[in-house]
Amino acid sequence: MEKVRVGIIGLGFMGTTHLGIYRGNPKAQVVAVADVNPAKLKGDISAVVGNIGGGDNGKPLDLKGVKTFSDPLALIKDAAVDLVDICVPTFLHRELALAALEAGKNVFLEKPIARNVKEAQDIVAAAKRSGKCFSVGMCVRAWPEYRFAREYFKSGEAGELISANFRRLSPNIDGNGWENWFMKGELSGGALLDLHLHDADQVRYFFGRPKAVSAFGAKGFRSDNAVDHVVANYDFGDGSLVVAEGGWAAAKTVPFEMSFQIVCAKATIKFDANGLKLHHEDGTVESPALDVGSLPTGWHVELDHMLGRVLAGGGADRHAELDEHVDSLKIVEAEQRSVDSRSTVTINY
Repeated sequence: MEKVRVGIIGLGFMGTTHLGIYRGNPKAQVVAVADVNPAKLKGDISAVVGNIGGGDNGKPLDLKGVKTFSDPLALIKDAAVDLVDICVPTFLHRELALAALEAGKNVFLEKPIARNVKEAQDIVAAAKRSGKCFSVGMCVRAWPEYRFAREYFKSGEAGELISANFRRLSPNIDGNGWENWFMKGELSGGALLDLHLHDADQVRYFFGRPKAVSAFGAKGFRSDNAVDHVVANYDFGDGSLVVAEGGWAAAKTVPFEMSFQIVCAKATIKFDANGLKLHHEDGTVESPALDVGSLPTGWHVELDHMLGRVLAGGGADRHAELDEHVDSLKIVEAEQRSVDSRSTVTINY
């Protein structure tokens, strides 16, 4: 196999972002796309918007030579497709991921892995049985600044953890997406699952499993009655203070923010609009060099890694990571229970 033949299901913000990244990667060839919107299958993505990304968002797609399908199951069955990239609303993830795995396809599944823990466990079990390459688009794990910070923290150079704060704040996205599905809590899980999950996962990825969580949320301001903004405090039983905040309640003109500050005994690791900085206790400030090459974002890194695994004939060799994704969903579900009950909730793994 010289190139991985990719079929993308869903031409929303993430699907079109992935398409552009694949087209810039010599390991990939996009051979098929599927979407329920006929206009998108003709290349018209003028209605597509996202919270971050480049200036190409919404520009017409050139789909010459690419097969188009209105039925995603037909794309999955196409023998010309090696890798199925699923970028559809969350409540459809289980159905399409299982169908693709059962068809013997390699699968890249956009986050969150599923709408709830039970569906996620079904997908993970199928991926482990399949022997195919399977990955979940938790792109922040691969984002250069977050990746550097985790490696630096894990090295011990920063010293003992004192506190950590992760933030992911989006402008209001009411009106975005197919039939405004983001604002329907039963379909999307609200900002808690669709947006804040990234930082709950980072808490898990950096520091391991928290024992309990106390979460406070604003519900139903933008969505039907889902959590639109959350602040969560994670208890690791060691005296450290670890907090994550996320939401999409702000006005549409507010810039998107993703940031973190990790305070340790020897250094503070900080990332915000000013970039990544290491503030050492001796008063020096360091701007680490991030050698990203042709992979400037977590999206580029995760998709390039997936393509490399498929070309190498690798199977579902990231079982531990898949189990961590289920853990992160359990953390977010515990946060939902904490918001609803206004109490601290123990997380059952």
